[in-house]
Amino acid sequence: MRIIVDAMGGDHAPESAVWGGALAAKEFGEEVVLVGRPEPIAEILKAKGMAEQPGLHIVPASDLVDMHDDPATVLRRKPDSSMAVAFKLLKSGEGDALVSAGNTGALLTGATLFGGRIKGIRRGALAPVMPCAGGQVMLCDAGANTECTAEMLLQFAFLGSLYAEKISGVHNPRVGLVNNGTEDTKGDPLRREAYALLKKAGDAGRLNFVGNVEGSMVPLGACDIAVCDGYSGNVMLKTIEGVAKFMAGQIKGVFTRNLATKMGYLACKKGMDEFRGLFDQDRVGGAPFLGIAKPVIKAHGSSGEIAVMNAVRQAIAYTKSGMIDAVRENIAYMTVSESEG
Repeated sequence: MRIIVDAMGGDHAPESAVWGGALAAKEFGEEVVLVGRPEPIAEILKAKGMAEQPGLHIVPASDLVDMHDDPATVLRRKPDSSMAVAFKLLKSGEGDALVSAGNTGALLTGATLFGGRIKGIRRGALAPVMPCAGGQVMLCDAGANTECTAEMLLQFAFLGSLYAEKISGVHNPRVGLVNNGTEDTKGDPLRREAYALLKKAGDAGRLNFVGNVEGSMVPLGACDIAVCDGYSGNVMLKTIEGVAKFMAGQIKGVFTRNLATKMGYLACKKGMDEFRGLFDQDRVGGAPFLGIAKPVIKAHGSSGEIAVMNAVRQAIAYTKSGMIDAVRENIAYMTVSESEG
């Protein structure tokens, strides 16, 4: 198996992407293709003592996509950027999956243009996981589609459910529709229409639909898949990230107030380390673009080498899971006929 890594994508590229890709090749025994400017890539590998790492390949690309580039046009304007070259390799079959910490919008555009959507899927969805009471919850969508139809939300539910079963190992994952109340009459027309479609799928035994969930219920473990449009999902994700950072800062302030509180911190350091680990994005690796015909993993923009390594691990698991074939087999249940719509 070959995993393509955009070596120039991300806030800490190329070092974190190159080192993370090399660690992945060493740790997982799969081939890793580093796409980017050969000179800095080679220098980083030499400095890390991994210049001769088996299974590691370099494919040159002279340009890069930065965070300020227009996502809709940048891959055409910069055909020799590391992301564009990486997608060409994926499309031609010279790699099985792609990992990038670069521009999210450009990555979605490339995934759609070069990877292609699975036939019948309306839009690809960005599906990160975050910690919650009792485990973790997937947000689907979390930023790829700010405007959605009810059919798209139905598809996000199926996509997220299949991913949770096949990659995360969650049996019969619970699907909730993010709404402004739990009653079935709550929400705008989009949410009410989506509720009806999800309930129908749940009644037929194709989804474990648990109904509407309010935003406050998601971190408390009300569902395994939180279905939402990309606008709502992104706001929820960033809000939870911000609250987590705020709480961590407040807790640190309490424990560093004086000598007595510092002694108290030492007494509960193990528990505090476990708490901090819940929000460690390095452990997760990245978020998949679901509904795309080839595995594409979006690593966090600030990913370090461990996060990149784990994003490669995630890409390997995704490729081996049979997830994409499972979507194709179930696509009839994910589409709405004109008579239903």
